Amino acid sequence: MNIVIVGGGAGGLELATRLGKSLGKAQYNIVLVDAQIAHLWKPRLHEVAAGVLNSELAEVNYFAHAKRHHFNFVLGKMDGIDRDKKYITLASLEDESGEILPNRTLNYDYLVLAVGSQTNDYGAVGAAKYCLYLDSKEAAEKFQKLFFNTFLQASQQQSTDGAVVCSDDNSVDEGKIFEIAIVGGGATGVELAAELKHAADGLGHYGLGGIKRNNLRITIIEASDRLLPQLSVKASAIIYRQLEEIGVDVRLNEYVVKVDELGLTTKSGDYITASLKVWSAGIKAPKFLSEMQGLPYNRLGQLKVNPQLQTIDPAIFAFGDCAACPQSEEDETVLVPPRAAAANQQATLLAKSFVRIVKQKAPLTFRYDEKGSLISLSKKGSVADIVGTCNKGLTFEGRIARWFYVTLYRMHQIVLHGYLYTFRLILKDTLVRSTSPNLKLH
Repeated sequence: MNIVIVGGGAGGLELATRLGKSLGKAQYNIVLVDAQIAHLWKPRLHEVAAGVLNSELAEVNYFAHAKRHHFNFVLGKMDGIDRDKKYITLASLEDESGEILPNRTLNYDYLVLAVGSQTNDYGAVGAAKYCLYLDSKEAAEKFQKLFFNTFLQASQQQSTDGAVVCSDDNSVDEGKIFEIAIVGGGATGVELAAELKHAADGLGHYGLGGIKRNNLRITIIEASDRLLPQLSVKASAIIYRQLEEIGVDVRLNEYVVKVDELGLTTKSGDYITASLKVWSAGIKAPKFLSEMQGLPYNRLGQLKVNPQLQTIDPAIFAFGDCAACPQSEEDETVLVPPRAAAANQQATLLAKSFVRIVKQKAPLTFRYDEKGSLISLSKKGSVADIVGTCNKGLTFEGRIARWFYVTLYRMHQIVLHGYLYTFRLILKDTLVRSTSPNLKLH
């Protein structure tokens, strides 16, 4: 039996790992397909963008991981399907030297789509041309390079002019003003803004202080009446306050209609100047899903699935951001939110379902368990909005919230590697932090 999983994100890689352990040893063929050669946990992209995380140190190589966990990895990008003959097609793989791998086909008995999502700019004029979409490692690394180079140029000019290179005060100094606009007040937007403020302080510490702390002007533009509207009102208010305290300008009830080289125009007519522009508002599924031989999808391109995570084709499952899945059988209008924690729950259930399927039993029914949200506002602040029993919420901030946030990533590592290997990774990370700069300085 061939079980093919397309997409090696948080959910897809966890599912492949679980199935490799439970079925791969029993000679079932578990195959993971991804267009990248390594996995990076998507909730950490804002850290890569700010330079506080070196992506190479946090990646999981798919080939090596597959070898350790009894599944196979195929490098490629899915671009088509034949549901009648049960195979998918993979596009050719090329680089600057030419074709590396040709077009290929891959047979399946069961297909699981976990291809995640892409940024949705809602058709805003100029957004695709002038904004960075922070939905991939490559985009995050590009942003980090632009951010670092701006500080490097400003510091070099200041040094040439004989001015003081760095300063730790909070005054607005003469010199270069660096303006960054972030469209979207969700988790990515607020976490990126806070991390950039922290990174700016760090660059000054290393002698790149040509842009003073208050001359780094970050603006978040959010269409809702509060940040992270999926959180409690109390949690949103705490996050708003913490961002204000570090000097981030938050514009609520605003949405961007046009972007140009110098800035953004909002519906109210305001013009926000910015040399770096990030679009992190909204998601949509990859376009090829809406072209898959009659499989129903919603307005965001997400495949419609039942509570067993199956499409109308019982041999094709979908989960995570690319799937429109009801939270429960009782109310199919409320969908599972596009979060890594939700994909984790679905991967856990699907791993159990496939053990049942190979025994010719029905797959299990998914019911979303809302546990709350964890938001990181750099090392100096985090917010936890936890849902407890009887739907009573608990909101707190500070070091405990930060510990919860870090633990969430370690739990992902435990699923992938087990407790002993994760403990070794923690020791490695501790050693790297003690022997390396706190920021990526190139």
